[in-house]
Amino acid sequence: MKRIISLSILLTVFLAAFAQGSFKEIEKCFNEPASRSILIVSHRADWRNAPENSLQAIQNCIDMGADMVEIDLKKTKDGHLVLMHDKTINRTMTGTGSPDEYTLAELKAMRLRNGAGIKTRHQIPTFEEVMNLCKGKIMVNVDKGYDYFKDAYEVLKKTGTVDQCIMKASLPYERVKAENGEVLDKMIFMPVVQLHKESAEATIDGYLEHMKPQAFELVFNNDSPEVQRLIKKVRDSGAKIFINSLWPELCGGHDDDRAVELHQPDESWGWIIDQGAKLIQTDRPALLLQYLKEKKLHE
Repeated sequence: MKRIISLSILLTVFLAAFAQGSFKEIEKCFNEPASRSILIVSHRADWRNAPENSLQAIQNCIDMGADMVEIDLKKTKDGHLVLMHDKTINRTMTGTGSPDEYTLAELKAMRLRNGAGIKTRHQIPTFEEVMNLCKGKIMVNVDKGYDYFKDAYEVLKKTGTVDQCIMKASLPYERVKAENGEVLDKMIFMPVVQLHKESAEATIDGYLEHMKPQAFELVFNNDSPEVQRLIKKVRDSGAKIFINSLWPELCGGHDDDRAVELHQPDESWGWIIDQGAKLIQTDRPALLLQYLKEKKLHE
């Protein structure tokens, strides 16, 4: 019995060390410009196989070897940050109404629904629970969460995960600085720029002049020469490029379904990589991981 317990402890220590080593590789790929690896960002975690924005969906991403999970934040009636994409809980939980109409305890008494709308055993997680789960294992990309910028920072500081989480907004630098200047320089912040809009280049220039972000999330509904020029401008600045392959309007038609359903991965994911993207957000994390490994573009 003692030997079995000892082996169990050794296995636990080994797995923890392995996970920590893997995360160091993720950090290295994110922070070093010369890295060839492409990082996989899993949209709403592994929502195809577990309720979106759930701890199980995030754990699935950790287990499969994804590098980052995308989550969304809302606040409860009693001030807790929880994971929720929609303005209401109607679609994803067994209740109705907005999250801020309920206390955390009341939301925890409900259950999350899966992608087919079926009740599961899973509960809504807090942002703190998520960051404790992800600590030292996987990076976190907060999509809908700008309204809680300062609150999120306090959670990251408490859990020791400030360097592990990306906050973002599709707003010009001046506004972000005015609203969140006291924490902006303490966190990883990624501007979101819609390249097909007239204001795109001015927004890019504003951030490059005042902040020099580690990464830009670039959104574009076409792949015109002008869009590609702006992508190159960001790439040449030294910032990493984050592109969504979720659906055609976000990436000029080079999307996940084109890769998987039309069997054109080189025309979708390959095209995105050729633009210099170092982070690809996908709804097909396992298949993108396989593609990148075949191309020797994922450690």
